[in-house]
Amino acid sequence: MIRSVVRGFGAALPKRVMTNKEIESRVDTSDEWIVQRTGIRQRYIAGEGETSASLGEAAARAALERAGLTPDDVDLIIVATSTPDNTFPATAVNIQNRLGMRHGAAFDMQAVCSGFVYAVATADAYIRGGLSKRALVIGAETFSRLLDWTDRTTCVLFGDGAGAIVLEAQEVAGTKADRGVLTAQLRSDGAHRDKLYVDGGPSTTGTVGHLRMEGREVFKHAVGMITDVIEAAFEATGTTADDIDWLVPHQANRRIIDGSAKKLGIPLEKVVVTVDLHGNTSAASIPLALDAAASDGRIKKGDLVMLEAMGGGFTWGSVLLRW
Repeated sequence: MIRSVVRGFGAALPKRVMTNKEIESRVDTSDEWIVQRTGIRQRYIAGEGETSASLGEAAARAALERAGLTPDDVDLIIVATSTPDNTFPATAVNIQNRLGMRHGAAFDMQAVCSGFVYAVATADAYIRGGLSKRALVIGAETFSRLLDWTDRTTCVLFGDGAGAIVLEAQEVAGTKADRGVLTAQLRSDGAHRDKLYVDGGPSTTGTVGHLRMEGREVFKHAVGMITDVIEAAFEATGTTADDIDWLVPHQANRRIIDGSAKKLGIPLEKVVVTVDLHGNTSAASIPLALDAAASDGRIKKGDLVMLEAMGGGFTWGSVLLRW
């Protein structure tokens, strides 16, 4: 059978680092409070000329270089983003042009913080269906441009960045020992839309709007929803928590990450955590964490890796893959 195997990975971050100390000068909060409640110590903030497309392009080029490939070798680009450069065309088309590609297909995926999981699942479906041989899957966000910098409950949480992987069609035996994507589990429930949303848009206010969140409500649902899709992945593949080499969660909040791992029985030493460095970068958080852990040698060829995320909508999902 055909599976979607990771060939390369890459990341890109803005030049500017914003520490908790700097946020203290903007709103009534403290480094101690932010670290205790979220685990975040700093985040990267996009500056002039840095956009979701420019960061996504840099991450894509890094992933292609690591894979030993060029844009000519790719026939599909999917960009997970809630902060596109333009309402249209898609940021994926912008990145396609920046890469010099004049072939294949490119489109955006909007599932907020679950976007990268949704994009990997979609690319996998294209590959297994014979519609793509190699896909660039990118998570790219500039969430700082959606923030109300007077709202201390949200402005401390988010940052900017991009990460990317290259998925390639490879023929495998068809067992859980295969490299590549083994299963994807996706969910959504629009009844929760008012708990995490942006209060603007082209069809309603004609403005970009600002991010709004009921933090306690999001936290209340997060661990249960994450556990649901991870257990579904275990059931689909005949694996257990003991088989997992690395859990790479969406980096929203350290307490959510730790709570989910504990409930699933996954030791914290098997959990990749970058929320302290990046903050919540929405759809970019998982590929940024993947890049960090694969670059330093933690994630190795053959490792069983679980990706999971939950975001506005609510949307949530998991991808189980062998590196």
